[in-house]
Amino acid sequence: MTIICGTNRAESNTFRVLEFCVKAAADQGIDATVLNLEDIPENLFFEGRYGSPVESFTQILDKKIVPASHILFVVLEYNGSYPGILKLFIDIAPPALWAGKKAALLGVATGRSGNQRGLDHLMMVLHYLNMEVYSQKPLLSSIHHHISEDGDMRNEEYQSLIENQIRGFRKF
Repeated sequence: MTIICGTNRAESNTFRVLEFCVKAAADQGIDATVLNLEDIPENLFFEGRYGSPVESFTQILDKKIVPASHILFVVLEYNGSYPGILKLFIDIAPPALWAGKKAALLGVATGRSGNQRGLDHLMMVLHYLNMEVYSQKPLLSSIHHHISEDGDMRNEEYQSLIENQIRGFRKF
């Protein structure tokens, strides 16, 4: 399973949630590969072409996306949707790369909706790319109150939601 941090923002709560997801997956015997969008090449926007990415980006795809049958997207709310950097990442990767893979979505927000609208937008894009999207989509609202700077998830309900999502997604 590959787990994607849906932002390139440094020291984000989204990455802290991702770290909890990795720990929850490990507790269930699942080896998770992390893709932090902070790691994508800075020149991607200027040099990458849709469907024809730069070599350093292709290496990331070959290592983190190609071998994955299951991809968990941890996605924060950004301007009522999901971050443009995630859209760019998906768009520049060859479309056939996504086809047939399974996706799970986990919404993160400082507001009340837990990024429900953003997950709906992302789900439409993933369906267009012929990915199957798992039905359980936890929405973690007011995340800044529920996770510490060291990634300690302090909300037991959120812990349970994530653990159950990963358990079910594994079988999906």
